[in-house]
Amino acid sequence: MKAIISPTSTHSESFYSRSTVRVAKDLLGCSLNRRLPSGLVLSAEINEVEAYTANDPACHAFRGKTKRTEVLFGPPGRAYVYFIYGMYYCLNVVTEPEGIPGAILIRGLHGKSINGASLNGPGKICKHWQIDKSLNGINLMDPNSDIWITARITGHKPKILISKRIGISQAQNKLWRFYS
Repeated sequence: MKAIISPTSTHSESFYSRSTVRVAKDLLGCSLNRRLPSGLVLSAEINEVEAYTANDPACHAFRGKTKRTEVLFGPPGRAYVYFIYGMYYCLNVVTEPEGIPGAILIRGLHGKSINGASLNGPGKICKHWQIDKSLNGINLMDPNSDIWITARITGHKPKILISKRIGISQAQNKLWRFYS
């Protein structure tokens, strides 16, 4: 039976202001919601994530604060959206207390896009849900924004599987990819 998730039951900033690895596991089973420019609201359960921390060479903020990575150093619970390979956007959730960079890449959602395409892969999610740099820094705790995350319902805790992260060239040994 699929869990019914309220479109307005969001986490507080304290939920995101914790260990990135812990928050990554706790995001599984939560729902990512996107209000498209047309007004249509899409919603799907998060079923795959990867964690990236300040002391992790695969993290964009590893070498310090830049214009591109400044949102990673800001308040937790915000979106970090970046462009990769000259063709895809990727959506991340900022974690850790303000000033300490950390992020969780949203790699997969349970379900299909409105045109039937799979939502497995960060580039596919952003392409089919129209997520781009205009959403960088947006508050993911605000159900009135264009993109937000809702808490999973009480008692709905998915079984968590763990593996190495995908598609990176550094810190490949970290078992920080979580999926259900």
